[in-house]
Amino acid sequence: MPFEYRRTSTRSEIIKLGARLFIEEGYSKTSFSRIAKELGISLGNITFYFPTKEHLLAVLCNELCAFQRELMEREVGEGYSSLLSYCLELTSMTAICEEDEVSRDFFHAIYTSPLSLDIIRDNDTDKTHDVFLEFRPEWTDSKWIEAENLVSGIEYGTIMTREERTPLSLQIEGGLDTILTIYGVPEELRRQKIEKVLAMDYRALGRRILGEFKEYIERTNEEALKMASRRRRRTR
Repeated sequence: MPFEYRRTSTRSEIIKLGARLFIEEGYSKTSFSRIAKELGISLGNITFYFPTKEHLLAVLCNELCAFQRELMEREVGEGYSSLLSYCLELTSMTAICEEDEVSRDFFHAIYTSPLSLDIIRDNDTDKTHDVFLEFRPEWTDSKWIEAENLVSGIEYGTIMTREERTPLSLQIEGGLDTILTIYGVPEELRRQKIEKVLAMDYRALGRRILGEFKEYIERTNEEALKMASRRRRRTR
């Protein structure tokens, strides 16, 4: 077996299994030893590609950002405004983190890992620029970065809240109102979008988006393995 194919294939297998375990059993409960045992490879083989578990998490975080971007493009194509789609993203994450401990563990990990948080901030800076430029046309690049650094903390606080005295609807409303205010969305438009989100079955939305994300991860990593296989056949 050619070395380049073996290297690509092994890396893809690690990502595929690691991603599945992270989102189905939990980041905290998944160890490199478990991945190595299931794949039948050495622990050193895994750390050759991913020095720490955080490095593997960063790959999945990249895939999450790509999925969210793809989802927004689809929703806009279906007639949603980019602003409403942005609101639905935070809403679905907040809802699923309240219902599902594994998802909560995963989002806690990516928002507290420096590697993954940098990925989120880089991706979301570009996204928020596209969504909110009409409200903040005077902002410089550094201002968009500064805002995202603040907003990522608000997102984390919103999706991680577990106070029984704070209903999920208030978590969503508070998080969205604060973020949209930062980006200069007028009050009337803020209320309109938030009310539209809260009128939806946002718990069902969270479950649906989680299911689609799992399917996206499986498909993306399966395609990577198929590409590696095709490269192998071309080198024979």
